[in-house]
Amino acid sequence: QVQLVESGGGLVQPGGSLRLSCAASGSIFSIYAMGWYRQAPGEQRELVAIITSAGTNYADSVKGRFTISNDNAKNTLYLQMNSLKPEDTAVYYCCAERFPDKYWGHGTQVTVSS
Repeated sequence: QVQLVESGGGLVQPGGSLRLSCAASGSIFSIYAMGWYRQAPGEQRELVAIITSAGTNYADSVKGRFTISNDNAKNTLYLQMNSLKPEDTAVYYCCAERFPDKYWGHGTQVTVSS
């Protein structure tokens, strides 16, 4: 079974940076597509970035500012977030997916505010 634990969230000022981590329970990156999602209050959960064997993709709102990566040796997924904006404020979730299975972490809060 896949277990995911996010960490690295916190409070930052606009323009600041954070790196989120997602620790996976095993060597799953070759089996599952990995993604970062976020959900702000009153909004739907949206895809922020994904990484697969084919490469990476990003939401337009974060393109050029966020970078998704993984460390296979550490079974850890990362989301480097730079030039943060208040609209980036949300709970960020790590997700592992291989149809029809989808696994979620519990999320980590990111708040961008001055």
